[in-house]
Amino acid sequence: MSDSLPVEIVTQILLRLPLKSIIISTSVCKTWKSIIQNPTFISTYLHHSTTINHHHHLLLFRLCEQRNPKEVYLLLNDEENFTQHPTFDFPFHCPNLKLVNVIYRVVNTCNGLVCLSDDLFGYANQFFLWNPCLRKFINLAYPNVNYRSHGGFDASIGFGFDSKTNDYKVVRVVTLVDNPDSRKDRPVVEVYSLSTGEWRMVTALPPICTLLGRAQVGFVNGALHWLAFRRNDDDHKFHHFVLVFDLGDEVFREIMLPELPGYETTYKLEGSVSVYGNCLALFQKEYNNGQQNIWVMKEYGVASSWTKVLTIPYEDPGVHIPMPIGFRRNGEVILKMDDGQLVSVDLGNHKRNNLGISSYGYTFVDSYVESLVLLDKATNGAVTY
Repeated sequence: MSDSLPVEIVTQILLRLPLKSIIISTSVCKTWKSIIQNPTFISTYLHHSTTINHHHHLLLFRLCEQRNPKEVYLLLNDEENFTQHPTFDFPFHCPNLKLVNVIYRVVNTCNGLVCLSDDLFGYANQFFLWNPCLRKFINLAYPNVNYRSHGGFDASIGFGFDSKTNDYKVVRVVTLVDNPDSRKDRPVVEVYSLSTGEWRMVTALPPICTLLGRAQVGFVNGALHWLAFRRNDDDHKFHHFVLVFDLGDEVFREIMLPELPGYETTYKLEGSVSVYGNCLALFQKEYNNGQQNIWVMKEYGVASSWTKVLTIPYEDPGVHIPMPIGFRRNGEVILKMDDGQLVSVDLGNHKRNNLGISSYGYTFVDSYVESLVLLDKATNGAVTY
């Protein structure tokens, strides 16, 4: 029957299927497999998932159980009942895959891909792009900037999609630390392109600054965002800002932070950037009382639009203050409590909702969309497990 239908009609039918059915459909016939693995179909299916099927929202959690210290990736429907999708164990058990570490940090997610880095306990030289729903991953090539080539370094990583070239990019902003005056130097920057499978050095000069290594990155408005600072040579005061790298133009710029009393003097800012809907967000810890502030930039790039949406007081000196780790689609912020419990807080009435999830140690959460990205990369290093 499939041969009797025009390709256009078959394509429209396939676009409306859930991802699991799409994967099964690749085994129906060669024509369907060819349609599904076509890059245009993959892009169109992603568009349908993020726009037409906008009611289907998912959250990806990276958790660590207390009794069994292995990482678990949990996919949940971001709805009131918080129903569970599949749980993914650490995926890379291929016999020919040499892992430097057994625990990886999630850099961020984008269009169904998860970027993983091995920098939790040392230098980051191994990276993966992983589509857990397809059970496919790519082990990225060895980066140009490493300990053997440049000596000691601090690297901040980002990952996102370049809509201008229809390409996925991993970015490393690296501060070389063996030089005593390294904090006065510009970082070196390299970009990995999924389309080429290679790292290349970026010619655009970043500003003289230091990034907070392993800090959370925010991908919004086609650009990567990190917290950064530099020190004034005259009075040694800190100047904090958001460093922005546009994935399309591959140029840097800066975004001013909200006014944070005390941080323009002798204190380094404790915090990270995040994404609230389509807005840039900031998690900021007060240096004098330990309370956490959550800010949202209501108008992108306009410093005066920073708005404080929640303050989490430091109520009990004997207990660690709740740590904000992300947002739900309804705008609630997700906090990790001292006992490992994850709760969400309504930014309006401050009501807390226990999510029924616990995690110990490093924890990550981000919005997620099921996609077919990597399905067409079998000849470009993608591994199915």
